[in-house]
Amino acid sequence: MTTTRRAMLTGSAAAGVGLVVAGATPSLAEAAPTSSSDRRPGGGHKQPGPFPPLVDDPNGLLALPPGFRYTVVTRAGQTQMRDGQGPTPSNHDGTAVFKAPKNRLRLIQNHELPAGAALGVPHIEGTVYDPTALQGGGCTVIETDDQGRNHGEWVGISGTLTNCAGGPTPWGTWLTCEETETKAGASWSGSGLSGTYSKDHGYVFEVFADGRAHPEPIKAFGRYAHEALAIDPTRRQVYLSEDASNPNGLFYRWTAPAGVRLSDGIAAKLGPTAGELEAMAIIMDDGSVLPDVAYLTSAQLGRPFPVRWVHVPERDGQTTSVRKQFTGEITRGKKFEGVYGIDSGVYVVNSFAFNSADLPADAVKHDGMVWFYSYRDQTITLVTYFPHQTTSDTGASPKYSDMVFDGPDNVTVTPWGTLVLAEDGVGASHVLSSVPGGPTYAIARNQLNIGTAAAPEYSEFTGPTFSDDGKVLFVNIQTPGITLAITGPWSKYLG
Repeated sequence: MTTTRRAMLTGSAAAGVGLVVAGATPSLAEAAPTSSSDRRPGGGHKQPGPFPPLVDDPNGLLALPPGFRYTVVTRAGQTQMRDGQGPTPSNHDGTAVFKAPKNRLRLIQNHELPAGAALGVPHIEGTVYDPTALQGGGCTVIETDDQGRNHGEWVGISGTLTNCAGGPTPWGTWLTCEETETKAGASWSGSGLSGTYSKDHGYVFEVFADGRAHPEPIKAFGRYAHEALAIDPTRRQVYLSEDASNPNGLFYRWTAPAGVRLSDGIAAKLGPTAGELEAMAIIMDDGSVLPDVAYLTSAQLGRPFPVRWVHVPERDGQTTSVRKQFTGEITRGKKFEGVYGIDSGVYVVNSFAFNSADLPADAVKHDGMVWFYSYRDQTITLVTYFPHQTTSDTGASPKYSDMVFDGPDNVTVTPWGTLVLAEDGVGASHVLSSVPGGPTYAIARNQLNIGTAAAPEYSEFTGPTFSDDGKVLFVNIQTPGITLAITGPWSKYLG
């Protein structure tokens, strides 16, 4: 990278740094979901205000603002699935909520587990992808009422691995992503079990909330360390993130073949090479490609960059991992994580980059980035930036504060157009309310210490998702695996 370009990216050169191009970043009115399944309740928009300071929970689980309360929906190893399917699996991750009959809700939830996990997803007939991946990842379906009370849980898909995040479809299903590149023939062991995988992993699968199961991969979307995805309003393009290192991962776009619109039952309708899979390249003022998003800093907040999409040579990664098939023609990023789409574009998160293994030479340490890609303008804009914070070995570290945040991961858009981020960083773990282009506030803190008094550790939050009426925010504590339903005066602070 030249000195001139590095100076421009850090804000010490180039006129126009930080300027916003009209239409590149959505206003809150534009960002509020408008589909029939995810509509902003009440109408109208205001600039959200700060949440009050969090109040510690006497039960030691979840600190919340005054006026808010939580209900435990599931807890790994304690709550039981229906029909004798066993205890709730562990390692809750990406989650979406859908309407169900009798005014109920159904959550479809990932479990980010390898084979041989102590509380893995059991193999239930009709739901199994890889029959040799015992007690591994998968998804469960949880039915609740409008207050988040549990009315039953069951297996939606099994025999998959490390189901991390994913994304809801416009027709009411869930696309679950395997964050792995494990191939058939690899061996595994755990919990007194061992085996050899009989199928390749690293795919996207469609999971249904209505009891159906079709455990077949959507190979057209590629095989790599999938994190999350979003479908555009035309149902012709899918935007997918990759959480990977050595080299860092990519942000992808899949485009359907001519005349095809995605609908229920994707895997049965698309061949393994259907459509076009491409990787993102961010274009700089001089026409060059930005090598890695970590070269950008807060000086670039609000500035849209043009994007070019580059063809993926071999999407199944059989001889070379997909991200390794490129040299300098694409833009990489450490931990491309959460993805969430709205009518005008898609948000995508980079969690952090501060270790030498995370960063290309002379890039900038950071503790999190949130981007917005505009469908119309084909530009990407940095809308939230967390500077890198140093840590100490004591609880006095700024990373144990309710005012300092790092490691954004899963993301959702609230019914009011703001963002909710799940924190996966160092020190305290929070659920965050973030205004694109504006401030970020803590709305919950994990108090469950899974470390020691001398070296506390607080598991990440995962899978934030709002009911469409804005009454309930569901979110998970990944370890040991707890799903929470949070209710309270959301519209007072978000609406």
